[in-house]
Amino acid sequence: MQNIDTLIHTRWIVPIIPRNQVLENYSLAIDHEKIIDLLPTEDANKKYSAKNTIDRKQHVVMPGLINTHAHTPMNLLRGLADDLQLMDWLQNHIWPAEGKILCPESIYDGSMLAIAEMLRSGTTCFNDHYFYPNDTARASIDASMRASLGLWVGNAPTGWAKDADECLEKAASEYANRPDSKLISYMLAPHSPYITNDGSLLKTKKFADDNNLRIHIHLHETQAEIDIDLKNYGKRPMQRFNELGLLNERLIAVHMVHLTDDEIALCAEKKVHVSHNPESNLKLASGFAPIVKLLNAGVNVCLGTDGAASNNDLDMFGELQTAALIAKGYNQDPTVLDAITTLEMATINGAKALGLEKEIGSIEIGKYADIIAIDFDHIFTQPVYNPISHLVYAMNRMQVSDVWVAGKHLLNHGEFVNLDVKEVIAKANAWAEKI
Repeated sequence: MQNIDTLIHTRWIVPIIPRNQVLENYSLAIDHEKIIDLLPTEDANKKYSAKNTIDRKQHVVMPGLINTHAHTPMNLLRGLADDLQLMDWLQNHIWPAEGKILCPESIYDGSMLAIAEMLRSGTTCFNDHYFYPNDTARASIDASMRASLGLWVGNAPTGWAKDADECLEKAASEYANRPDSKLISYMLAPHSPYITNDGSLLKTKKFADDNNLRIHIHLHETQAEIDIDLKNYGKRPMQRFNELGLLNERLIAVHMVHLTDDEIALCAEKKVHVSHNPESNLKLASGFAPIVKLLNAGVNVCLGTDGAASNNDLDMFGELQTAALIAKGYNQDPTVLDAITTLEMATINGAKALGLEKEIGSIEIGKYADIIAIDFDHIFTQPVYNPISHLVYAMNRMQVSDVWVAGKHLLNHGEFVNLDVKEVIAKANAWAEKI
């Protein structure tokens, strides 16, 4: 028998690749952080001897979810300013509140609160867009969670920097002093078309190109954003970005609510990745992104939660259910955005957007064991005809029982293995008092 680190026995495995497959009464073998085998449980017991054998007999095991757009430190601002227009929300409430507490310590504590929420609900990787990225990286490493960190750029003065040039100086410093961890990667994160001019966008692109980094930006989120560019540049943001050479396979465009058919075709041609954030779009009344048209055009569409100040949670299972239901209702077609397509958006499509599809996003031999187990032995998910259906339409995020990142067991039977949640909450409440 072969000695390995971990052997997980489960009722169902949904590997994502191959597509729409459900493996019943299967086991997953993990060694040195990676998946080394998927095989029937009867065969696994004969082939492997594990240091840790995990029995999850009424569970689904699947890849961890990938949140491709988050502002994790903003968990400290959850519920602070609701039911407002986007610009009012940002300029009169969120930015002033950030100014009161923005510092490396608040970034770390807010990120840790967000990381705990994401891990508890089955997210194993997130793509962040905020200030002081190395402090969010530090929280991610301490929690053993995978993350892609954004190097923020914008012309609006913040507690991070006074303008885009200073942002880029800080980005260079943060990137040069980034932690050495295989869990952490980086991107450039210009905020949006309305607080980045052509000059700062070109400098951002050069930084990204010089360091082989991707770019992650809010784009075509609201009609107001488009109107600003029409007034200032005489063109829509997508046209402006195309002329600047920003539309390519290394761009993650977030929201993309207001698109023409020609712009959708351009996204497909340029291989732009789109991060769909349906609940934030609903709450801020930004509109309905044309996700079905994007998918039909061949665009890689993934999912994000946005920040807890505009959602107000980081529940990716809730997000994928909302995405599926909106698409069906908006298109008046129950066949669009079916369950497996929606799960792909939350897993392998997210990995593709981050450039990590060879490492995570599906249960395949050779990939990191970033996986989750969901307990179906519950009134919410009985009886079981199709596990994939329940994952999208029926389950509650609190049914996530176990989480592994790179083979490390972080959540066991719904309890954190190493994270002190009481301490995390106490620190978050201390910052809230300062706001």
